[in-house]
Amino acid sequence: MDADVRRYLTALVAAGRDVLGDRLVGAYAAGSVGLDAYQPGRSDVDVALVSADVLDADRKRALVARLRHETLPCPARGLELVVYRREVARSGTAEPGFEVELNTGARMSFRATYDPADRPAADGHFWYGLDRSILHQHGHAVLGPPAREVFADLSPTDLRRLLVDALSWWLARPVPPGDGPAPGAEDAVLGAARSLVRFRQGGWLSKADAGRRLAGVLREEPGWGDAADLLDRAVAARSGGESPRGPEARAFQRRVLAEIAGA
Repeated sequence: MDADVRRYLTALVAAGRDVLGDRLVGAYAAGSVGLDAYQPGRSDVDVALVSADVLDADRKRALVARLRHETLPCPARGLELVVYRREVARSGTAEPGFEVELNTGARMSFRATYDPADRPAADGHFWYGLDRSILHQHGHAVLGPPAREVFADLSPTDLRRLLVDALSWWLARPVPPGDGPAPGAEDAVLGAARSLVRFRQGGWLSKADAGRRLAGVLREEPGWGDAADLLDRAVAARSGGESPRGPEARAFQRRVLAEIAGA
């Protein structure tokens, strides 16, 4: 683990314990840190805290105040923190189910949400169930029992539904006009690749690793055209290469969506 991230997580857990006390039963690094794919300067730090029970409004706000970037500086682009009750974490639900959500960082817009009902539908409700599925497989325990014992995975039906929702959400996002490189298209392409690898093979990978694995598969699979080359370029774009073009990225996303939705 990146040394700055390790120090930050240690401080974050200490601050969380100051606020939650014995209610804090676990703290888990997720996302790129959990998947061993953290890129300094590009990645976020994703953290899930698990509480023993429901948090009252004062405790939620106190936690946000202690963990926001202005109080505890995040060494990455930003912190994406979600707090779940232990009951929700082990339920395998597809619903958001969080106690509090915090986005904060030097290069991230601040957001604090204290109830899932306040999360705008346009921002997507699929993130949480998918993130808990990733935590089940790859969560790094900073505090508490192994993540696999704390977070239940999704049922196949819920997994498929949330993957379809995620791909549809990405396809609904605007892209620059024309046929030139579309900055950010690499994330959409590799996110779709990760969804297809999870759907076909059952395991979560980082975006870049999923892109590499799927490129190898699609080179031998008829009907996918230049998809393998697109994936290679999307992986390279995460390290400074040129982003894929908008139309080819959309075509790949639609192909992945059609396979998962039509299965």
